[in-house]
This record gives sequence, C-alpha cells and structure tokens, in this order.
Amino acid sequence: MIDGKKVLFSGMQATGTLTIGNYLGALKNWVSLSEEYECFYSVVDLHSITVRQDPAELRRRARALLTLYIAAGLDPKKNCIYYQSHVSGHAELAWILNCFTYMGELNRMTQFKDKSAKHADNINAGLFTYPVLMAADILLYQADVVPVGIDQMQHLEITRDIAQRFNAIYGDVFTIPEPYIGKVGAKIMSLQDPAKKMSKSDENPNASIYLMDDPDTIMRKFKRAVTDSEACVRYTDEQPGIKNLIDIYSACTGKKPEEVEREFDGKGYGDFKTAVGEAAVSVLKPVQERFAELEKDKAYIDSVIKENAEKAGYFAQKTLRKVQKKVGFPEKIR
Repeated sequence: MIDGKKVLFSGMQATGTLTIGNYLGALKNWVSLSEEYECFYSVVDLHSITVRQDPAELRRRARALLTLYIAAGLDPKKNCIYYQSHVSGHAELAWILNCFTYMGELNRMTQFKDKSAKHADNINAGLFTYPVLMAADILLYQADVVPVGIDQMQHLEITRDIAQRFNAIYGDVFTIPEPYIGKVGAKIMSLQDPAKKMSKSDENPNASIYLMDDPDTIMRKFKRAVTDSEACVRYTDEQPGIKNLIDIYSACTGKKPEEVEREFDGKGYGDFKTAVGEAAVSVLKPVQERFAELEKDKAYIDSVIKENAEKAGYFAQKTLRKVQKKVGFPEKIR
C-alpha cells in the first residue's frame, strides 16, 4: 500500500509496434485503473534484449512507447511511468530471486519454448530466466495487483511461487500479487488468423491494426478481415473471426456482445466491418493526435523520464534494501 492505495504494476516491451489489441486489452484499462491504484507502468526494455536489437531503434521505440503511455491518457503525475533500465533494482532483485527459483519451474514456461523455436540461433540464459526478471519487476514495488492477459498467467503464478518461497524462509517480505483481467478486450485476435492473438510483430501487416495506422489503412484492414460463410453477426466460438470483430467493436463502443448482435441483425458482413473500422478510427484518433503533440515537446518528455525514474528508484530501493538485509548482504556505510 502507498498512501492508502493498493499498488499496481504493469509494463510493455519496446519492440514491434503497438496494436489496437495492446490498447484495448491493456492501455485503455490502465487509464481507468489509475484512479483506484498507485500505478507503476514501465517500459520494460531490459526484457527486450533477450532478442538482438538495433540499439538506436530500441532507444527510439522505448521513447515512443513511453510517450504513447501518456498519449493514451496516463497522467505521469498520478502514475509512475518510467524505463525499466533506469532503475537498477530490477536487475539486482532478479539476481537474488534467481537463487530462489528452480530450473524445473523455468523449464515449464511455455514462452521460453515458443521464443526458443523462433530464435533458435540465440537461445540465451536471459530468455530462460525472463520470468524471474518479470517477478522482480512486480515484487520490487510490492504490487498487490498485476493486469495480465490469459497468456501471461503462467508468469504471474511463478512470481507468486517465488514470493511465497522467499517469505516462508525470511518472513513477510513480499506482497503476494493478484491478477487483474479486463472483462472486455482482454484478448484481441489476429484479423487474418483468429486462432492466434493479434501481435505487434506479425509478419502479415493485414493481421494487426497498429496504433499509428491512418484511417484509410484501418478501414482497409478491417474490410480484409477473415470471416466465414455464415453471413450473420453472432458471438459464438463457431465464428471466431466475427467473434473477434465483435470483441473489438464492443471494446471501442462499450456495447455488450448481445447488443452488437441486435444492432447488426439482418445486416451483412460488409456493413459490420465498416462499423468496426469506424469505431476503431474514432478510438485511435485522439491518441494519435496527442502523441503527435507530445513527440514535439522534448523537454516535457525528458522531465517525465527523469522525475519518474527517481520516484520508481525510491520505492525500488525500499524493497531492495529489505531483501538484501534478509539474505545477509552487509549494509552500505552511508
């Protein structure tokens, strides 16, 4: 707890280009959560280097992502918005937690298996211990709540296991985090393959709606979205393409799936796709306009980066000093 509020932590990697799925499934929810919780929202650039990155491009994308956080509506005075790499406590705590994590636990992580298959020429130790760094991210701020998609639940579970193991040895050191899963738009699927999640690194550009896509591009991608031959708008698993479009439309408009079904009863897929596209354009336009304004204000973004890194560092050090003392590290002479 900080100032009577529960603590929430989340973050995104500065790789690829954010999609409407990232916005509807995470960023949009973050804005609504910031009134209820003391929020730490990180650009998790330490995680990004498990895959080889172009240094200049990583720096550019990291700054763009931090700027997008603000453009999406996150107030940096109410939320701590910072670069993970600017707070050394993430890496320091990760090393300590590595010593309380078992190889068998890490071997079971599905993301390690998936990424190893995609990057067979670079299966590094960082990729293997990635979940421990994620645990450190969360536990460093004594987070009570972590917004996660279904595909990230495994990482939160190992975080809880590590924290409980450490607490069992050393006492009540870490808060045990609980998941927060948004009810609408929690998992937006690919427009070209609704069996898989919309990805910011999909090789097919028509599969994803990117946050910076212009209106014409957005409309074109929705018109090309995979559907079926049923020719009716129904929210069923038998129509995954249509179900995905309903999820997007619902998240953009606030309407429930059954309301969407009634709205498009008797109408064809052409009308429905156009409506989904227009709803997406309407939702993304203010974010794009605000991003363009912020991108020009270098001094403001620089001040956010500096002030929020100091705030994150303050709370990180409180936890880190406690952990270091518990495991027996000598205290610093101040």
